[in-house]
Amino acid sequence: MALKGKALSAAAHAAVPASLPAEKTQASRFGKTRTAQSTALMEDYVELIADLLANHGEARPTDVARRLGVSHATAIKSISRLKREGLATAKPYRGVFLTEAGHQLASRVRARHRLLVDVLVALGVPLEAAEDDAEGMEHHVSDVSLAAFSRFLKDRGANS
Repeated sequence: MALKGKALSAAAHAAVPASLPAEKTQASRFGKTRTAQSTALMEDYVELIADLLANHGEARPTDVARRLGVSHATAIKSISRLKREGLATAKPYRGVFLTEAGHQLASRVRARHRLLVDVLVALGVPLEAAEDDAEGMEHHVSDVSLAAFSRFLKDRGANS
């Protein structure tokens, strides 16, 4: 275990840039990360609600809370945000439903997730680890990187 820590320390040290990026550039990068973090929660909820609707015909706040590992109150608060953002509707005693915008967002998030899993598996990452890693990465990867990943897979398929 100590060797692993030393290897990580050496790798981290080797990755230190010779100089910092310009302040505006660095601020922009950190800003993108904060924005992605704030939308990641909505994306996770929308994706899960779409999956529950597809698999069970309903998405009850209780089920959403259990599957996301949050309290019922937290799920209700987040679902309220989805409703304010125009991504979901709720009917008493009938659960949560996605609007067209909610379905579109869920489709985009699911496509990003699948592409990331496919790239990670192509790079030799075991499927379970790829699924876990893609869950976090899907909210932060840029469209530029997604396009490059797609080209990579397409070129790899043509050469296999």
